[in-house]
Amino acid sequence: MKHLLRKLSAITCVALMPCLSTMAVDKDFTQYVNPWIGTGGHGHVFLGANVPFGLVQLGPTEPTRGWDWCSGYHYSDSVLVGFGHMHLSGTGIGDLGDVAFLPVKCCCQKEVRFSHLSEHVTPGYYSIKLSDPNVLVELTATRRVGFHRYTFGADSEGGLFAVNLKQGIGWDQMADCSMKLESPRMLTGHRHSKGWAKSQHVFFAAEFSRDVKVKKQQGDSISVFSVEGNEPLLIKVALSAVSIDEAKANLKAELPGWDFNATVRAARQAWNEELGKIDITTDDAEVKKVFYTALYHTMTAPSVFSDVSGAYRGADEQVRKGDFVNYTTFSLWDTYRAAYPLMTLIHPEKQTDLAETFIHIFREQGKLPVWHLMGNETDCMVGNPGIPVLADMVLKGYVKNEEEAFQALKTSAMLDERGMNLLKQYDYLPYDLDPTFETVAKGLEYALADACVAQVAKKLGKKADYQYFFNRSKAYRHYFDKKTGFMRGLGSDGKFREPFNPFGAVHRQDDYTEGNAWQYTWLVPHDVHGLVKLFGSEERFVTKFDSLFFVTGDMGAEASPDISGLIGQYAHGNEPSHHVIYMYNYVGQPWKAARLLRQTMSEMYRNDFDGLSGNEDVGQMSAWYVLSSLGLYQVEPAGGKFIIGSPLFTEASVKVGNGKTFTVKATGNSRENIYVQSARLNGKPYTKSYINYKDIVSGGTLELVMGPNPSKFGTKAKDRP
Repeated sequence: MKHLLRKLSAITCVALMPCLSTMAVDKDFTQYVNPWIGTGGHGHVFLGANVPFGLVQLGPTEPTRGWDWCSGYHYSDSVLVGFGHMHLSGTGIGDLGDVAFLPVKCCCQKEVRFSHLSEHVTPGYYSIKLSDPNVLVELTATRRVGFHRYTFGADSEGGLFAVNLKQGIGWDQMADCSMKLESPRMLTGHRHSKGWAKSQHVFFAAEFSRDVKVKKQQGDSISVFSVEGNEPLLIKVALSAVSIDEAKANLKAELPGWDFNATVRAARQAWNEELGKIDITTDDAEVKKVFYTALYHTMTAPSVFSDVSGAYRGADEQVRKGDFVNYTTFSLWDTYRAAYPLMTLIHPEKQTDLAETFIHIFREQGKLPVWHLMGNETDCMVGNPGIPVLADMVLKGYVKNEEEAFQALKTSAMLDERGMNLLKQYDYLPYDLDPTFETVAKGLEYALADACVAQVAKKLGKKADYQYFFNRSKAYRHYFDKKTGFMRGLGSDGKFREPFNPFGAVHRQDDYTEGNAWQYTWLVPHDVHGLVKLFGSEERFVTKFDSLFFVTGDMGAEASPDISGLIGQYAHGNEPSHHVIYMYNYVGQPWKAARLLRQTMSEMYRNDFDGLSGNEDVGQMSAWYVLSSLGLYQVEPAGGKFIIGSPLFTEASVKVGNGKTFTVKATGNSRENIYVQSARLNGKPYTKSYINYKDIVSGGTLELVMGPNPSKFGTKAKDRP
């Protein structure tokens, strides 16, 4: 398989050279991206053509065959049902797949077989040579427009293609639709679907480079069109969640011409501008591909959700017009941990719009987003994951109206839904009173979110609110059983649930979410030192913590498939574990973190189809790698304290906005020299095993001297986070 992967990568580069030969770039970072990574195994990544944070993700869609087809594509498959304009990347639930185009040989054909050897993909471009029918399909995109080019075989005197509004991915089911050929060169329509997003609207305007005719129509959902002649047919498909007129306006603004190659170059340039925000120096070509592919994966979402006019469909389904860019696709339970902290470093220009999006969602639905998709609140996953993201933006100075932001944070934390009524009554979530299970996971997530609300209250001088939420952030202590040393389900009678198996994990039917007691005991990123005290001493904490990485046990047949990427019971394939290794810095043993970080980066991320240890989860899995390979990671959910780990690169320069660059230099870095021996920040000795956000975004250089043996760096109490 690795041989095939290398072959595919080489073919991709050769195939695109004619299209991109005139593109002027200072440095082509896209050459290091391998979009195939994560298309196999359980990666669930999107494969196709898009631009950074674009609404359109245009790519191949396969029949839904189960969990591994959540993005609409899995490398094990060889059947296509269309080229849809919207997909998800790395989620555990399938949706979207809207407005699918498919070249067909006859009007009754519903799917096409293909070979992966005929597929070519690079950032912003996808192509596939089909044999039956004989046609070359090429795809590219702008933010709101998908651009198709169909080149028919030399023996062809025309072609057929189907437009399918019925087709969706996974849970997505069409509710109603309409499609109209307004003229021989303009097709418009609307698709309303229900699924994970309970009410999803997509309007489209498709313009053709040549006249097309309706060959066959099946209600309003599927039409087959014909075109005469074998010269290439180009199709531009603009999307909007608001109206057909807005889709037409998006088309006119973003793609008025017909130069397909120029659009490919523009898409690649857009990717280069974003990928170029981090410039790494390494002699390891494989690691370089893994890094830039990870960075690429972090920029599929959040995706633009407003039109060029500023119009967007709100969380209450009302159409509004704003003076900001509205976004969607917020997988917050996953991404608050690393993806959004990374964005505050390399995409500061987007933070104000993201904050405005969050606040407008709050206005429209009465709470901050939990898992927002296409203007819909799915309420997927536990806790209040929108709170850490907005609080982090407030604390880092990106929010215009901090008072309104605080009210959104406070109100969202004081609702009586999803178990919070029990939290206010008992100070914890009794497992016997909450019928939805997962009370330990919920309670720990609520506690860390409450800590974020407290920090914002403190910044704004709200003493009473600060004290209230600070006290609530300590609720994690209720779940800790000193006898066993684990976080456990606690009943309304104050007794822990029995029987107890720390390895056991029954998906959606026990005290944890996609995990077990071994994994959830450490989910206190906002108060690591408070967690240490629960063990009675730092020594007892370390003894138990050490064992996490080598103890093994049977999680049971009903355990979630998300519990993957195991080192002992540390589960890197799922997000609640992502901060855990860095907790060693808090107890003065950063060398243990360094060893495990290098192991995780080398074993859980590979240049392969099955190159991820778990779902990509809309950028979180990759964001962990990007930050960790730089030698930095934000453990505490909000505020910007980045822990120093073990950088992979000799040097990495990060553009942090306002014309400033922050550089991490790792002198003597190698596979053996993984331990920080000493550090200098902007030329001055630096002894702390963490660095603050303000020091990073001010620009400068962090110099780390690396060595083969553990050192005393960062071990003194005053130097720990």
